Amino acid sequence: MSASNRTAAAVAAALLLPLAIAAGPAHADEPVKPGAVSKAPETEKEKEKKEEQPKPPQDMSSVGGVLLGLPGTQVKLGTGAPVLPKELSARSWIVADAESGAVLASHNPHWRLAPASTLKMLFADTLLPKFKDKKQTHLVTAADLAGLGEGSSLVGIKEKQSYTVRDLWLGVFLRSGNDAVHVLTQMNQGLTKTVGEMNAHAAELQALDTHVKSPDGYDAPGQVSSAYDLTLIARSGMQKAEFREYAATPRAAFPGEAKPGKKRETFEIQNTNRLLTGDFGIAPYPGIAGVKNGNTTHAGATFTGVAERNGRVLLVTVMNPSSKEQHAVYKEAARLLDWGFAASGKVTPVGELVAPKSAVPSARPVGGTESGAPAPGKERPETGGPAVAAAGEGSGGVGIALAIAGGVLVLVAAAVFLVNRRWPAAGGAVRRRRYRTAAPDPDVNP
Repeated sequence: MSASNRTAAAVAAALLLPLAIAAGPAHADEPVKPGAVSKAPETEKEKEKKEEQPKPPQDMSSVGGVLLGLPGTQVKLGTGAPVLPKELSARSWIVADAESGAVLASHNPHWRLAPASTLKMLFADTLLPKFKDKKQTHLVTAADLAGLGEGSSLVGIKEKQSYTVRDLWLGVFLRSGNDAVHVLTQMNQGLTKTVGEMNAHAAELQALDTHVKSPDGYDAPGQVSSAYDLTLIARSGMQKAEFREYAATPRAAFPGEAKPGKKRETFEIQNTNRLLTGDFGIAPYPGIAGVKNGNTTHAGATFTGVAERNGRVLLVTVMNPSSKEQHAVYKEAARLLDWGFAASGKVTPVGELVAPKSAVPSARPVGGTESGAPAPGKERPETGGPAVAAAGEGSGGVGIALAIAGGVLVLVAAAVFLVNRRWPAAGGAVRRRRYRTAAPDPDVNP
């Protein structure tokens, strides 16, 4: 090519390049169609990062709906529905309506992953009813604290000191104390019995991705759960008044060491749920009412939260974000909650949170078999939406799955969550004071 031709070609390219850039990919600026997932085009760096991440299994459980068993993001946007947040890096997440059980959107929700301390929700939901006297005291022995994993998160329980049941549960919920879990486990006649009861309770809830090896959530071979299961477990737990109280308590006084002739001193413990208490770089989430966070080397960061806005209550679970963003698990959960509140009524559900087996006629899971396949003559709607029945029909509707005794739950440190006759009913509200703290998050188990 001659020099003059090369010059002409360069000029033409220079003129055409801005037009090509302005035009961009044809799909990027097209309006989002109902039922479509809208995402911005990926950068090369994002593509490389995605290639480095583990891939979800192709064959996952379809409990709650066929779409929930598919890998990738599932959402069905209607007219006026906002697109999903771009800044989502978690391996698995789910957004669901706590009352109806409708799953608004999900991403690999049945991927079996290490749960970290979010598994303590199952521990509490299983054992809370067994310790009805909160003032019951227990003298801690060396055997109670044996076997704590290296680097475990601790509330500070000491041998030869007495603690009430309420003290121990505050240690579990606020500081994610593995020492408190171990003491309660020994009070429940040991590890084998407690693990067996937790696994049985998970099966009753139809949390079939969950297998417990260690009640405190400490990394153990074969110990797994899923975003779907953790959400089911949280939904069950939030039906218990004590569970709600502990999960939403920002801070409390915890007993120190008792010394002869002196009044026993206390020290303050603060909830490690940063959407509840706040931290530098993250504000408390408006309307937050619990529930549990976790972090281990194998699991990464995990979080399940519940929040209320304008009478609607949503549950969200986020597992193992790959983002290097500080407090990524909380920020991604907050983005999903914001999206869920904005999208409510504007999306077609992609599945449902099923009811416990005991709430389903003939102990049959909602929609058919335990795999989620529809029973003969009971085919699922193509949308994968929830089959919510009227109260008392046993299908996973609010009358069965979320019937809760009413009352006003006063939270420690001036946070108040109003609970009506049927939690979470319209008209409920959350009034909160915002807190900021530089306290480190102890919920890290190597």
